Amino acid sequence: MLVHLKPRSKNIPHIPFFINLFGTGFFSGYFPFASGTFGSMVALLIFLFDCFKEWYFLIILILVFFIIGIFVSEKIENMIGHDPSIVVIDEFVGMWISLLFVTINIYTIILAFILFRFFDIIKPYPANYYNKKMGGMAIMIDDIIAGLYANIFLQIVIIFIKF
Repeated sequence: MLVHLKPRSKNIPHIPFFINLFGTGFFSGYFPFASGTFGSMVALLIFLFDCFKEWYFLIILILVFFIIGIFVSEKIENMIGHDPSIVVIDEFVGMWISLLFVTINIYTIILAFILFRFFDIIKPYPANYYNKKMGGMAIMIDDIIAGLYANIFLQIVIIFIKF
């Protein structure tokens, strides 16, 4: 059973269920517009479960999704083409990295989301370099870099504003 929110093009091949499930961020990548933003929101909803707020559990989750993400995003890219918009597992990992080692409250969550989306969209170096490359690793790395930029900026803001 496949869930599709966007109409599938006739030239898109069938994507196996588990590759589709994880690669599209539990099908959030099929949102009809701004799939990266929507995928980041779904990642935030998952993060709100209490167990994910422990840094060691979050690191495990990031590593597991990173490894799965390399595999599934490359498979989908090979079927559809360069960095397909339905692939949002990279947004999950980047969003979670932006929240790593951060004091969690409503302000930091909102700011982490805004910062991550900002850095993911503008793709500062070296994210822009990896965004041009093919393969699952490149798909994952550019969002990891955006998540790191967001996290560093958020840590600085927390130091100066003291939420």
